[in-house]
Amino acid sequence: MATSFSRLPPLPPLRDFIHMYRLRAKKILSQNYLVDMNLTRKIVRTAGVQTGDWVCEVGPGPGGITRAILEADCERLDVVEIDQRFIPPLEHLAEAADGRLHIHHADVLKTNIGEIWAKEGLDRRKEWNDDSPSMHIIGNLPFNIASPLIIKLLKDMSYRRDAWQFGRVPLTLTFQMEVAKRICGPIDDDARARLSIMAQYLTEPKILFKIPGTFTSFLILNIYPQKIVCDHTVTAI
Repeated sequence: MATSFSRLPPLPPLRDFIHMYRLRAKKILSQNYLVDMNLTRKIVRTAGVQTGDWVCEVGPGPGGITRAILEADCERLDVVEIDQRFIPPLEHLAEAADGRLHIHHADVLKTNIGEIWAKEGLDRRKEWNDDSPSMHIIGNLPFNIASPLIIKLLKDMSYRRDAWQFGRVPLTLTFQMEVAKRICGPIDDDARARLSIMAQYLTEPKILFKIPGTFTSFLILNIYPQKIVCDHTVTAI
């Protein structure tokens, strides 16, 4: 089913929003803003977000992908953002989102997404080999946390804890090309590494498309949990 996009109440264009709140991407935090709404809508569309879904967005920044997720008519959107500068603009978005947007000012590396969802979403849990729950994790990751975060998420997935207590929750994330190739690297590829083995044993990673116009090459990956996986594999690799 194609993702349908609904209108939010009138909001300033994203570029004006960034200027209004004096937001600049910080090199020290390896930030990279996505301000083209056609691009952010494409990310959400390829992630498969549908009406009534629950989504957790990691590192929303000024809210480009956030807007697109809300437009896709999700029932609930939790955003995890460590940078205090982005909290006021996200609160601005929350006011227009009719109670669907929930902001968590926290470090995603220390955040248990499953605990956030468990407060109200226990009825969404599914058995591991059932169809995926109507839940998603999406994010435009700062490059300095991309590798440690995906390792953390894979480990949580292998234990079926955190978000994966709900079943096979898919990930749609941005990565620098180097990291993306390690995640998806085939057996005979020079880029293949331990991360390749971890990711491909636990999931079906797929490169969706390259983000156009970026100085450093970034790719959008969909990472879909495998149906049958032995528990605790990541700790053994």
